[in-house]
Amino acid sequence: MATAPSNEAFVRTYNSLSGVDIKAVFHNKAVAPLQAISYAVQREKAPVYTMGYPDPRAFSRGKRGIAGTLIFAVFDTHALVGTNQGIFKNAEFWADKEEIRPSVDVRSSGFAQVETVDSPIGEASGESSTLFVGDDQRLTQPWYSDQIPPFDITLTGANELGTVMSMKVLQVEILNEGYGISIDDLMSEMQMTYVARGIIPWTRWQSASIAGPWSNGVTLG
Repeated sequence: MATAPSNEAFVRTYNSLSGVDIKAVFHNKAVAPLQAISYAVQREKAPVYTMGYPDPRAFSRGKRGIAGTLIFAVFDTHALVGTNQGIFKNAEFWADKEEIRPSVDVRSSGFAQVETVDSPIGEASGESSTLFVGDDQRLTQPWYSDQIPPFDITLTGANELGTVMSMKVLQVEILNEGYGISIDDLMSEMQMTYVARGIIPWTRWQSASIAGPWSNGVTLG
């Protein structure tokens, strides 16, 4: 009877994950067609100069922007939107009835009450005002990716050694979408660009020492 080697040594070292170890969840649904995701964080910083000195005295910090790209494999339906199979097929937004496509599912019609908000006048008088959407507005499913409401992207990775880690891209808004196909392509891809409000970086949240058969003293015969 040979005893399997312990994986405790791997737990105490740095472990890497590849693309096959990582799954993506958009809002609350796993995204099978996703092939790649990237992001970049940029911030405005400008030097501050004063008279009599050629080098900057300090650097002022300005706005920050977060943007990235998504690449999807195209199968038999759109990756995000679609009446039957899209990930956000049940998402809804308010649209003018003149621009709604005949094939799009319209969830409501007529004069609709959206929400109740407190106005400055209402705060002073102790009353609240109600916001209404006119008769030309309909609660509709998106048919373009840029019509999808903001959503979070969660990436979760786990390898064979039991290392589990995750990260998040918060409040994603789709900007652009591109697609193309030619006779030389064995498969087709769809590219999208997005902006986001925040990033939660990769964080390791489970130890491999409590997972896997090796930690239980399993022997090999």
